[in-house]
Amino acid sequence: MRVGVPKVGAMDPELRNSPVAEELDEESDTVRLQVPGEALCWFNGQPYAHGACVQSGSQVLMCRDGVWVDIGSADPRNP
Repeated sequence: MRVGVPKVGAMDPELRNSPVAEELDEESDTVRLQVPGEALCWFNGQPYAHGACVQSGSQVLMCRDGVWVDIGSADPRNP
């Protein structure tokens, strides 16, 4: 687990959430177009600043321009 990364659980579809893209996903640019100019990412109704990371399940997500980007595993033994 990465130190200092808040564990946020799974996304609740009833709450405000920003889209998630794979880091090398060809469609990540398309996903970013869904939130043009968005400076914050949302996860279960909570805002997070650009560059913030959260742990959702076994994955670490980073906020980049209003889109959560999956940056890898939260398990240091299985990156």
